[in-house]
Amino acid sequence: MTELSTGTRRAMPARAGRAGAAPVEERLASRPRTRRRLGPGRSNVTALAVGPLLLLLIWTIGSAVGVISPATLSAPWTVVSTVGELAADGRLQSNLLTSVQRSLIALVIGVATGVVLALISGLSRVGESLVDGPVQINRAVPTLALIPLAIVWFGIGEDMKIIMIALSVLVPVYINTHAALRGVDARYVELAESVGLSRARFIRRVALPGALPGFFTGLRLAVTICWTALVVVEQVNATSGIGYLMTQARQYGQTEIIVVGLVLYAVLGLASDTAVRLAERRALSWRRTLG
Repeated sequence: MTELSTGTRRAMPARAGRAGAAPVEERLASRPRTRRRLGPGRSNVTALAVGPLLLLLIWTIGSAVGVISPATLSAPWTVVSTVGELAADGRLQSNLLTSVQRSLIALVIGVATGVVLALISGLSRVGESLVDGPVQINRAVPTLALIPLAIVWFGIGEDMKIIMIALSVLVPVYINTHAALRGVDARYVELAESVGLSRARFIRRVALPGALPGFFTGLRLAVTICWTALVVVEQVNATSGIGYLMTQARQYGQTEIIVVGLVLYAVLGLASDTAVRLAERRALSWRRTLG
């Protein structure tokens, strides 16, 4: 009896120690664990305006303190007043509408052509041998170098401008979509073959969804290149558009109008890129990525 009591007393501290340790372990387990974030975090579209606003602030301060000469770069308030003057006499609206129409028509043609060529080249070895080489040649030759020949072939009208912009746009769409098509997992292709999908259904259900990330990457580059090419073609024998307005201002030394044109191109480029990013986020909402 004494031995049993002694053994019991010896076991009690160990049990008490374990019982006391249990709440501590529970508290440690219930404590929220702090984990260092390795990625960039959740993206915020409104935060994209921070960079342009910072540039605007630097431009304003530099003009106010005299670091930036008005002869070199007009002040922001001068640009704003010039925008009001151009809008009052209707020149801003008419030329802006012309530029937007040109860019949209050329963008649609270029993107559609780039996607079709990427499908032909990405899904067929014969198509790749026929299509990839000419596209790479077009990629290597600058748009500005093709303008003299395009004027000889198509004249100086709207056709030449739209064709030149479309040729510039289709290159990034083709390259990125083609790379995404070739990057589709081979297991999906084997699964489509095993279930007997037709060619059209394979393209619609496997190839196109798999190529969407690359397509949107190419589209973001395309909208930027579209405005860049528009600047070039509108300053070559143009009779309307923002580039035409800037060319006239250059002849008369009107720096403020040139800056207005540059600001309009920048705003249009940023707005179109933001629109593509929003569309990409909605279309690829099923992906879990760092973006």
